[in-house]
Amino acid sequence: MGGIEEFQELRPLLFSIAYRILGSVAEAEDAVQEAWLRYEASHTVPDSPKAFLSATVTRISIDVLRSARVRREEYVGPWLPEPLLADPYQDPERSVELADSLSVAALLLLERLSPLERAVFVLRDVFDFGFREIADAVGRSEAACRQLLVRARRHMDEGRPRFEADRKARDELAARFFDALREGDVSGLREMLAAEVSLVGDGGGKAPQLARVLVGAAAVARLLASAFPRMDRAGVAAEPREINGQPGAIFRDRDGRVLHTLALDVRDGRIEAVRVVINPDKLGHLGEVADARAVDREVRRVPPPV
Repeated sequence: MGGIEEFQELRPLLFSIAYRILGSVAEAEDAVQEAWLRYEASHTVPDSPKAFLSATVTRISIDVLRSARVRREEYVGPWLPEPLLADPYQDPERSVELADSLSVAALLLLERLSPLERAVFVLRDVFDFGFREIADAVGRSEAACRQLLVRARRHMDEGRPRFEADRKARDELAARFFDALREGDVSGLREMLAAEVSLVGDGGGKAPQLARVLVGAAAVARLLASAFPRMDRAGVAAEPREINGQPGAIFRDRDGRVLHTLALDVRDGRIEAVRVVINPDKLGHLGEVADARAVDREVRRVPPPV
């Protein structure tokens, strides 16, 4: 039987592996819990609890991802990963790399990979596991894992996100963005948006949303400037927070319940993507979830800005 102390010490790493493979907080937590149950039920103590638990949570995550991919093909509207406020796995020397691998943009790129490619890429390029450990985790030879990694890197390199290197400049831009958002400043917003900025909303068919997908600085600025001041007047407040390692905010109704999250991709001094998660099924881990339809009805009664 394994020990709870080893498991608790490794839990942040296990969750971080599972979340990057699955893009779901709830599914990652379930995978970690299942890994613990298998560890606890083991009749022998593994030589390396880290290797055993990492391999176990990876195998569980691969199985979950295979079934989840079918559900995502039937998903209503764009699919975005569940927002994560903080990665529990802390490595100060690699904090920037880990934050970038946690970004929504990176997780969406990982969606292009097969479950095995995704697992190999996460274990090797994010967490620096050796090929022997990876081979054991995914049930393939070391040579096969190397080939899987080559294919995964090729797919990732084609669209690998590049973020604002100056984090202070990035955060200052985000602060100005939220000020302009609250004030409904169309020209101010437009100046901060990249020409081909995209606004993506994930409601999963379960909540009203501004738009599923909208592209272009002028269109996105007009929509944001029209909607958010009315939300502000209806009691919706923004709580600035990092979302998946990037600047963003949690929006709450007048009673403090979570309405949606908003995350920004910033590059070269401009916002390249605005991603909003309002599907209530993806927000429960952040706190009590608001009734988005009731909030929407209240917002619609607020006169538009003059």
